[in-house]
Amino acid sequence: QVELMESGGGSVQPGGSLTLSCKYSGLTSDKYCLGWFHQAPGKEREGVACLDSDLITTYADSAKGRFTISQDNAKNTLYLQMNNLTREDTAMYTCAADLGRFCDVVQPGDSYSRGFGYWGQGTQVTVSP
Repeated sequence: QVELMESGGGSVQPGGSLTLSCKYSGLTSDKYCLGWFHQAPGKEREGVACLDSDLITTYADSAKGRFTISQDNAKNTLYLQMNNLTREDTAMYTCAADLGRFCDVVQPGDSYSRGFGYWGQGTQVTVSP
């Protein structure tokens, strides 16, 4: 059973930075995909960034150049470093996992999330002056 627990959300001013963490357990497969998703009120949940067991990363266009996904295997933790945040980044951020496969390229829309079988509870990020 894969378990995921996010932390690190909060309020930040535009242009600021935050680092989200996702503590995971139960990754019993040598092949897996870990991802960060966000969902703003009234909008679809969308992929932000993903990283797989081959350490291949993929990002949504909105995240490229600003966000970095990384993993610390010793701590069983997935990170999302977010820089130059804007109001449009305000959302609930959730980490997810899927076993037995590598990550597909992040695609816009909710359909990308359907490939993930395990989800955390989420952590809120609010960007405002």
